[in-house]
Amino acid sequence: MTADSSSTLTEILIGGVSRGAMYALVALGYTMVYGVLGMINFAHGEIFMIGMFACVFAMGAASAAWGNYIVLNLAIGILVAMVISAAYGYANERIAYRRLRKAHVLAPLTSAIGISTFLQYFIFLTVSRDTVNFPRYYSDWLTNNRIHLGAIDVTYLQLTILGLTLVIMSGLFYMINYTRLGIALRATAQDQLMASLVGIPVNKVIAFTFILGSALAAIAGVMFSMYNNVLVFDAGYRVGLKAFTAAILGGIGNIPGAVLGAMIIGLTEALTTLEFGSEWNDVTTFGMLMLVLLLRPRGLLGERVADKV
Repeated sequence: MTADSSSTLTEILIGGVSRGAMYALVALGYTMVYGVLGMINFAHGEIFMIGMFACVFAMGAASAAWGNYIVLNLAIGILVAMVISAAYGYANERIAYRRLRKAHVLAPLTSAIGISTFLQYFIFLTVSRDTVNFPRYYSDWLTNNRIHLGAIDVTYLQLTILGLTLVIMSGLFYMINYTRLGIALRATAQDQLMASLVGIPVNKVIAFTFILGSALAAIAGVMFSMYNNVLVFDAGYRVGLKAFTAAILGGIGNIPGAVLGAMIIGLTEALTTLEFGSEWNDVTTFGMLMLVLLLRPRGLLGERVADKV
């Protein structure tokens, strides 16, 4: 292997890790909800998509109000995206899950799929049916500027994605393992009735899980739209499916597993694109998922959700 081909492969792998980091932020929403409720939030991908559009509209409003200040407007866009996505996530919990927790397992599943379809076509009919370009004024300074590490070029955007994801993962790990809120989350995941009997506000804890997962999905949506420079109404379906696959691959309900599964999918897509072309990405990703589940049905890291009693 020549030096040029080696550096090209390394850059492709860095791109795969960056994509995996974005999948990981979305996958965390799936795995946290499953860990607490034992249910899959199939509307989570659309929360991701709403965050993308909310950020762009917020940046446009900020630009019209006081001018094109890149860092300020982008920060406002991300904050607005997180707030709006969190609000949709909370509404999703109240509408699709809270009243249906004791219903048949298919009831909340069907309700979540209905909300997913509603949100997708709401954006389709009211915002845009076509692909929308992310404002390149805000993304070019991250995508065009690079850091040279020997023969390897890493963009500022890739470094931002990896750094931000690492900070978020570290904060989430600390919160779950070393704070009172984390204790409440773990207690609710183990037994909701016993958690309520010892004074834990179970409904608020579950709502917080949806809010936090939705806010993380919004951050991923902003980074994803900057990375690809496009927004489209069905992006949540495609990315959500990959993130859900990552959660299953790593072990649904297992936070480190969701991150591991997302990184594997990101790297698999990068290598598949290099060898066969991007049209083979889904074939290799889901083929690998089926192989892993045949050999290890509970995922790579198993499931850490305690048995309910």
